[in-house]
Amino acid sequence: MKITSVECFSGPFITVRINTDEGVYGWGEAGLAYGNSWDAAWGQCQDFAKLIIGMDPFDTEAIWEHLHRHTFWGMGGGVVITSAMAAIDIACWDIKGKVLGVPVYKLIGGKTNSSLRAYASQLQFGWRSKIEEIDNLTVLQEPQEYYDVVKDAMKDGYDAVKIDPVFVPYERVTDPVALFSTQGTHHRGCFRQHDLKLAVDRIAAAREAGGPDLDIIVEIHSLLDANTASELGRALEPYRIMYYEEPTMPTNPSNFRHIKQKCDLPLATGERSYTRWGFRQFFEDRTLSIIQPDLANTGGITETKKICDMAQVYDMGVQIHVCGGPIATAAALHVEAAIPNFVIHEEHNANLRSQFVKGGVHYYAPVNGAYTVPEIPGIGQEMSEEYIARSKKAVIGVDTPKYSFV
Repeated sequence: MKITSVECFSGPFITVRINTDEGVYGWGEAGLAYGNSWDAAWGQCQDFAKLIIGMDPFDTEAIWEHLHRHTFWGMGGGVVITSAMAAIDIACWDIKGKVLGVPVYKLIGGKTNSSLRAYASQLQFGWRSKIEEIDNLTVLQEPQEYYDVVKDAMKDGYDAVKIDPVFVPYERVTDPVALFSTQGTHHRGCFRQHDLKLAVDRIAAAREAGGPDLDIIVEIHSLLDANTASELGRALEPYRIMYYEEPTMPTNPSNFRHIKQKCDLPLATGERSYTRWGFRQFFEDRTLSIIQPDLANTGGITETKKICDMAQVYDMGVQIHVCGGPIATAAALHVEAAIPNFVIHEEHNANLRSQFVKGGVHYYAPVNGAYTVPEIPGIGQEMSEEYIARSKKAVIGVDTPKYSFV
């Protein structure tokens, strides 16, 4: 079997469809369809697609190593590089599963988790019973609103939630688009006491709404420096936090050791760490309790499985970061079904937009706050014709030059 062409789509998500000489195709996704690297990832998918024409999609290790070691920039990594590697890798695994007639999880060890517990993510924007599109996200301000939104998620069967209490600015914001460009208040050094109180009051309201059995994950999106994150972490200790996610930037892992020494919350990070090399110091320092690799950004199924296996050596749990589309969600669930150190799955507010799924049917949807992975060959999910029609498209084939110079 040989790869004959790769179709790269840039629409509501960044995806690739790899085609073969036997008529079997596979879907993959690059995870950069949020933030500001959209076109870079789409372009990188096209660049790397040129390098895999003629290769066997079953040779996932060889393809990964080729893109990593033989492209000069591949060994340096970075999210644009590894997101394109991820898209190609996921699509190849999808092909393998389809050809063999088995779901991908069976190819990476089989199912160790038949039910995958999920949490309702990013509740500072409301919950999906009140929203239908990402553009309609609300912006919750007052503690009472956080109380109410936790109740909304619990009605859908969730017994765990994630909230960022500092992402939303402390002054009322009505335009979510403007919010995404400001990302709240970046605190440095220490909190003003009224800001600290509001952040804590938001989490206190969530705890009151959920009672003692609700698990609360506190997300910071790296908006704090290590000192300020430590201060907030200490203030949140009475509220039994499941883990404290991205309290500061992950690019200096020793700062996590500083936070760990200053507060008793379990720490987590990973969505902005890429490949095994990006997680290495966190493993060696044992500063994290939970790792959160984004499968669609850190190199795909091939690399994420290795990161998860490394984490198990250090008794670290895994929650794959999911903030992408249907392909990224499905691929993450296959890995989580297979690994023994799975903890919980991220069910993002933006998931389940059925118009982008082929047939309009989500084969991956939570029931009462939990997932099961269906017995569908490959990844088990494809993008819809509506998605394809809405997207920019580039086709890379046997006649496409591998290199072009202007």
